[in-house]
Amino acid sequence: MNAPSTTVTATPGIMLIRVGQAGCSLRWDAARQCWRWPDPVGSQLYAWPAPPAMPSGSRMLESACVMASCSSGRLLVGQGKRLGMLTLPQPGQPSRPLQAQVLITIDAAEPRTRISDGCADRDGNFVFGTANAAQDQRPIGSFYQYSQRHGLRRLALPAVAGATSIAFSPDGRRMYFADAARGAILHCDYDAERAKVSGTKTFSELLAPGAGAAVVDSAGQLWSVQGGVLVQYDASGHALRQIALAREAVASVCFGGAGLDQLLMLGAQGGLYGLPPDLAKGQAAGLADTLFIDCGSASSSELRA
Repeated sequence: MNAPSTTVTATPGIMLIRVGQAGCSLRWDAARQCWRWPDPVGSQLYAWPAPPAMPSGSRMLESACVMASCSSGRLLVGQGKRLGMLTLPQPGQPSRPLQAQVLITIDAAEPRTRISDGCADRDGNFVFGTANAAQDQRPIGSFYQYSQRHGLRRLALPAVAGATSIAFSPDGRRMYFADAARGAILHCDYDAERAKVSGTKTFSELLAPGAGAAVVDSAGQLWSVQGGVLVQYDASGHALRQIALAREAVASVCFGGAGLDQLLMLGAQGGLYGLPPDLAKGQAAGLADTLFIDCGSASSSELRA
């Protein structure tokens, strides 16, 4: 367990686009070579750069807060208490609201919870968590693994008020996670095939209240959003630096680009930012998002988006 202190580097960032009313989950779509993110307030799904002959935003019938690219080319989305499958429009198709095909309802008997964070693990399963959306903020949220092969399996992790910071080590054997209401990032051993976890430990105390999105790069370093600031940790849990946007709080972070060497930050008010050269210099490349397996079977190399 580490509780380091670092100074915050404030940057205006390189603003690439500002759209919508809010930002949450940022993902790189390698097949279409663009970043995607949902606006949970405006019920929009945005893309930058927009694919040829396509608008930058598409209206959704129901807002989403998490998503993952799929092996079929569709998007897996978390909408309230449900996981659903979204088919993206093709160039030239008439513009119409996007409606997800419901796959499963999570914890249907508990009206207070909703899906709060999630990503595909290195084996193509979707790992996600729930949060208590009620004012009492009791720890009634859980972590799950979902796959078409095994269905829904609850992970034996502590109950939380708000599941967040879900990410995986480069080899997929370590899972990172946090409770948004508590003050630490945790990690555990993770067995994707059996949906088993063990050896939960504290990775690092938070430098700012409010754990958020997290991602791991190719060097095993964790990039964590905390209280609207981006914190970079080495693989042992030591904080290396903090980066704050001058215009708005950081809401999510993602690596992308042809060489996965671009780190973009999504602002809480819908701005998309790149790091200026002085801050991006020397950083490790990211890891390709693993595709959620939603059709047939695929090799591990085919799953790397």
